[in-house]
Amino acid sequence: MTDASLCFTSARELARLIRVREISARELMTAFLARIHRLNPQLNAIVAMLDDETCLARADEADRALASGAIVGPLHGLPIAVKDLEPLAGFRWARGSLAYADDVASEDSEIVTRIKRAGAIPIGKTNVPEFGMGSQTYNKVYGVTKNPWDVTKTPGGSSGGAAAALAAGLLPLADGSDFGGSLRNPANFTNVVGMRPSFGLVPDDPNPLPDVGFGVKGPMARSVDDVAMLLSIVAGSTDPAYTKQYPRIAWAPDLGSLPLDPRVRRVLDAQRHTFVDLGCIVEDAHPDFGGVDEFFMTIRQARSWRTLGPLLARHRDAIKPEAVWEIESGARITDAQLAAAQQQHREFLERMRRFHERYDFIVCAVNQVLPFDVTTEWPREINGVAMDNYISWMQSAYWISATYGPAISVPAGFSEEGLPVGIQIAGARGNDAGVLHLARLFEQATGVGRRHPSMATTAASA
Repeated sequence: MTDASLCFTSARELARLIRVREISARELMTAFLARIHRLNPQLNAIVAMLDDETCLARADEADRALASGAIVGPLHGLPIAVKDLEPLAGFRWARGSLAYADDVASEDSEIVTRIKRAGAIPIGKTNVPEFGMGSQTYNKVYGVTKNPWDVTKTPGGSSGGAAAALAAGLLPLADGSDFGGSLRNPANFTNVVGMRPSFGLVPDDPNPLPDVGFGVKGPMARSVDDVAMLLSIVAGSTDPAYTKQYPRIAWAPDLGSLPLDPRVRRVLDAQRHTFVDLGCIVEDAHPDFGGVDEFFMTIRQARSWRTLGPLLARHRDAIKPEAVWEIESGARITDAQLAAAQQQHREFLERMRRFHERYDFIVCAVNQVLPFDVTTEWPREINGVAMDNYISWMQSAYWISATYGPAISVPAGFSEEGLPVGIQIAGARGNDAGVLHLARLFEQATGVGRRHPSMATTAASA
């Protein structure tokens, strides 16, 4: 296998090749480092990198462990870069903010512990927006991350560095996190797979307010199978087999009322027949999302103030305007208003429970827009409809976040301009296995995810 083909081989297969000693961890590390040096200067996806000598020394340690007969984990010898919102012991932990620019993590978060225990070798971090706020990856510490499909476009965020690295073949898989769409949005923009697990399935430490918000952590990869493998590792369990043969799908590209770029709609509409061909019962339907914007934004802003308010007081001039707006908006939310919003959320969850008694899955847009210009902070309008703030354009993702259920972005096609469009498959809370099963069938039926950006294929032949 060539170095380039190794870098686009599935994580499952790479781990197998190392275990049976058809390749060494050093050979694999060398291949990925070569691609990172060639492409990362253009993309700025991986940051806080270790030097090559250290990376190769850690790969050698993995090879020696295998040679000694040690029992190794399912990711043994695979390089990985951890999202910069995660603490990774000994690595810079900037969270995309000058306020934390000098921080170095002293210990690992739980999902990092599990990824390392599985045998992966951390080599750096993946870039994020400041504090992970917003689905556009730029910050004053590391700069802007660009989309491998078109470097004038954003890869989205907040797991934008992870998505760009996967699409370009710089990593075999990646972790991410998702409050309003941060696993799904960048996967959608880069033609990879990103899954938001059921709320509470994956440990969410360090989290000062675990009972306030919608945040989860989860997997990203270039295939559903690799996403499923990484999910089993970070969740600490194996999902039960999904056995329902003829699922009923609520087809709702715009979730009933959201503005949707016609180019996105055309790609999604062209894939409706795929679900029918798979044996699904597909009907036009959507849940009642009334009130979601109000309680979601109230809870989000209240959480931002309670976690970042003290930091804002000390570093206001260093923090981007959108984050300042969100944190200060939270200062005006009373405890009573937060409690009322949480009660509205509980009522919405009951509506969703009843909806899923009839429909197993909702299929809809991940993003309402195509990847936009990398110099644009956020889209000001969608299909002629003005957006109120820097979160408004993400409704198709954060409305699904509010369900607490699993949701996955799977490659679905390309616009006339050649930009990726994903499709979102969402299920009832706890039905992670069902979402993965349907996503895998869709992926196999379409094959869209097997296409790689031209900059990656050009590098592959170089």
